[in-house]
Amino acid sequence: MPAKPPLPLTQSTAQLQALGTQLRERRKALRVSSTAAAEAAGMSRVTLHRIEKGEPSVAAGAWANAMAVLGMSLVALNAEDAQATHPKDAIGPDLPNWIPVRVHLADYPQLKALAWQVHGTDTLTPVEALGIYERNARHLDTEAMSPAEQSLLQALRTGLGTGMGHGLGQGLGDAAALGSPDV
Repeated sequence: MPAKPPLPLTQSTAQLQALGTQLRERRKALRVSSTAAAEAAGMSRVTLHRIEKGEPSVAAGAWANAMAVLGMSLVALNAEDAQATHPKDAIGPDLPNWIPVRVHLADYPQLKALAWQVHGTDTLTPVEALGIYERNARHLDTEAMSPAEQSLLQALRTGLGTGMGHGLGQGLGDAAALGSPDV
């Protein structure tokens, strides 16, 4: 009979749940069904669902496979590095490599003002956010932008490129520009 796994710490449980949520949001942003993602990762749909819920009893290899098929990577950071890469805490050298899975409009006032025509959602994909910034650059007041929003824009330009113009999904596939369905 296998040994019982150790009880997870409260902080570990919260981190796994947040990671599971990021995985789910990424999968939906890519318009990939849970069945297709699970098959690509070599696991059952139930195991993928458990990962997306943040269950700590799922093997680390399964977590890594799920992240890999969604184009994510598993990186371990010490607590100090993790705080330095959080956009609301500090502007550090790692921020240009930071791109959120979903961009919450409430966190970025300039983007929210530029995205006045977007209805029915409070979040955008990174591709959509960069497209709105790029198309409306003449209306952007960079001096009034918060440090977090400046970091977001820099990260989007670094990670996704500039000059995307009218072809929002250019180079990323058409699904990336369509938004997040209820998959």
